[in-house]
Order: sequence, then C-alpha cells, then structure tokens
Amino acid sequence: MSIQQSDVLYTAVATAENGRDGRVATDDGKLDVVVNPPKEMGGSGAGTNPEQLFAAGYSACFQGALGAVARQENADVSGSTVTAEVGIGRNDEGFGIIVKISAVIPNVDAATARELVEKAHQVCPYSKATRGDITVELAV
Repeated sequence: MSIQQSDVLYTAVATAENGRDGRVATDDGKLDVVVNPPKEMGGSGAGTNPEQLFAAGYSACFQGALGAVARQENADVSGSTVTAEVGIGRNDEGFGIIVKISAVIPNVDAATARELVEKAHQVCPYSKATRGDITVELAV
C-alpha cells in the first residue's frame, strides 16, 4: 500500500553526477562517494557502485524489519546479521537486478529463523518496493 506525502516522516536526498562513473552525495554531506562501474562490467572498480549502495541500504532496512518482527514475536535476534547480495545482469529490457537476502540469527532454531525472515520480508520497505519487479531469494 502506498503512502501519501503527508505520511512521510523523513526524506533522503542524494544527487548523482556522471551516473555510474562519477560521484553521488547526500544533501547533508553524510554520504559522498565516487562511483565507478565494477571491473566485471568494464569499469575501473575504483569506487563503489549503485549495486553496493543498494545492498547496503537493503540489508540495513531488512535488519530493522527483522528486529521489528522479532519484538512482536518475542524472539531473540540479538547478534543477528543480514547480508544482501545484489547482482546485475542483462535481461530482455537491458539490465536487471536480482537479490539474495541471507540472515544469521544465532539465538533461535532454524524453523523460527526462517519464519522471522519471511515475516520481515513482508514488512521491509525495500522488499515491498521491489516486490514483483525483481527476484529476491531468502536464505537462513
């Protein structure tokens, strides 16, 4: 379900210069990085790239969703980690991405971990935003 502008609590603002081979920075200066295509895509690989930035944001957001779900379920997710792997490749429309989310939740059994990850996937804003548009694999 979409939100309305009046529901927005925070807006992040970032500006890119020269696309995949330039620089991206936030308006508050907290993020200011050089971006370059990875060597695997013919670039220098000297800077970060949009896929790494997306993976960083998705993993952090998913970890937050996991924590919210765990609080509702009275589950202990302390010491847990979430890793997002974002792949890019050619498709019929040019390029597309694929994501694998892996969670390590040491204080619960495997079945509970899987349930928590699946529930987090339902509430994570990144998961919601990409649902139906990209393949997202979940792993515990």
